[in-house]
Amino acid sequence: MTIDPALACDDAVRPPGLLKLALEGRAPFEFAAALAALPLLTAAPRGDGHPVLVFPGLAASDLSTRPLRRLLRGLGHDARGWGLGRNLGPRAGVLEAARERVRRAADAYGGRVSLVGWSLGGLYARELAKEAPDAVRAVVTLGTPFAGSPRSTNAWRLFEWLNGRERRVSPRFAGLRRPPPVPTTSIFSRTDGIVAWQCSVERPGPTAENVVVPASHAGLGVNPLALYALADRLGQPEGAWRPFERRGLRRWLYADPGRLAAEAAR
Repeated sequence: MTIDPALACDDAVRPPGLLKLALEGRAPFEFAAALAALPLLTAAPRGDGHPVLVFPGLAASDLSTRPLRRLLRGLGHDARGWGLGRNLGPRAGVLEAARERVRRAADAYGGRVSLVGWSLGGLYARELAKEAPDAVRAVVTLGTPFAGSPRSTNAWRLFEWLNGRERRVSPRFAGLRRPPPVPTTSIFSRTDGIVAWQCSVERPGPTAENVVVPASHAGLGVNPLALYALADRLGQPEGAWRPFERRGLRRWLYADPGRLAAEAAR
């Protein structure tokens, strides 16, 4: 059984309620858990040195992704921040600068790069991969709302405040539901207090998948299970992508995305 995003998230999906929003306070504990699990995290599949560009969430900067990038560098990846300050939305010149950064990294490396995006940053990663699939090897998003209405998140008012109520999302972001033409993984949590989880569900396909973790939205970039899944995805050899395997202990740690289908259809 699989999840159909058209079924999982429509304009009627409400943003997470107060209980889930309150649970966002567990993010510091998730970071502490990641520190405790560091010996296990460093045993994740190692990278081959290819560049990995990491895009932060709304109103966040490269500082927010530093722990994530430090882990990836320790695993052999050339993990880099996006280098464009705070992510205040797809303003004039930002998408062009991000695309140029992707191109430069690929040209300097002499091969394709991977893109990782947290929340709003995942929209950049997905759309840049669509624009430059020849330069992108894989995309991994963390709690990114690419399906449904933007108002299915508790961050929409902040976005409006930063960008103005009359501002519209860039036309480049019009086809957000369509997955990039490269291996794509959506990592999300059903207890996300900012983004309705239904809006982060990818339509599974030959190179598209979902990985479900127990995490807060603010903690997705430091949650040990999310970090392990991310490292596992990025550690695959180019051209040999396979879906995330829930075998052994992973069956108990990672929820089965297929079991969410009935819940999403209600």
